[in-house]
Amino acid sequence: MESMRVRDVSFSNGTVELAGSLSVPVGTDLVVAGVVLVGGSGPTDRDNGTYFLPLQQHLVKAGFAVLSYDKRGVGQSSGDWRTATMDDLAADAVTALNFLRAQPEVPSRAAGLFGHSEGGWVALRASAAQDDLPWVVTNSCPGTSPAEQERHALANHLRGLHGEGHPEIHSTLSLYDQLTEAGRRDADFATAQQLIADAGTPPGLAYYWDNVDERLWRFLKRKQDHDPIPDLLRLRCPHLALFGGADTAVPVADSIRVFAEAACDAARPHRATLTVEVFPCGDHRLQVQGSTDLAPGYLDKVSRWLAHHVPPTGSS
Repeated sequence: MESMRVRDVSFSNGTVELAGSLSVPVGTDLVVAGVVLVGGSGPTDRDNGTYFLPLQQHLVKAGFAVLSYDKRGVGQSSGDWRTATMDDLAADAVTALNFLRAQPEVPSRAAGLFGHSEGGWVALRASAAQDDLPWVVTNSCPGTSPAEQERHALANHLRGLHGEGHPEIHSTLSLYDQLTEAGRRDADFATAQQLIADAGTPPGLAYYWDNVDERLWRFLKRKQDHDPIPDLLRLRCPHLALFGGADTAVPVADSIRVFAEAACDAARPHRATLTVEVFPCGDHRLQVQGSTDLAPGYLDKVSRWLAHHVPPTGSS
């Protein structure tokens, strides 16, 4: 894009060096605000597997500076996401936010977080610790624990694989529940593998278990019971929650209920308003099912909502 300038940047969170890209509009005297994009689960790079690119371009065109970064241990970032806690990942996001705030193009205090999927949990954890954010956006972020979300996704995968009511669905989900309980007991990787072998290694489990090794098993155990509700209750800024109505990976209706109940809690600060948008044809990446096209109206909704919540110039 001729109207966008992109430069490679890096910033440190303790011993972890994070690498990313800062995109800013050109031909304007002042950036409207800044956005940090936080990627989803697994080894996500600064582009979140190309998903962030159209969002980045749209936001820059709308006057926002956009910072995205390689997750620790991915691309040019050091460290290892598989050894990280949710607090570690949230600290990475806060470091990125502080870096963006320090850029001369970005107005003071006019920068917030946008987290996709697991990155939504990360963004909520990071935002809950801040008292001066203008907003936070979660995109396809479950209101449930990772264990519940993964079970929901696996169940939908098995229905597509075997058809509704097939006995393989019940047996594979039962095995998943055993693995979850094994994780809560801090069982080692060999124990988990034996559970799968004893169950006959059902092929449908590969959706969840494929590529799991000892290090990833330790990460899954540590992450599986993360509860986003305490972070939702501690929010002190407006929250935009975006969902695809055709998302088979996230329990959308249950997540909306959890977000709404948290917003209605009397203890939640009054600034922490909630806006929910569901795009009926959107999948987990808010793309129209069967294509890479984003759901109609999605990009405009994001940029307009953000622009509406940008603090007035000179506010603290």
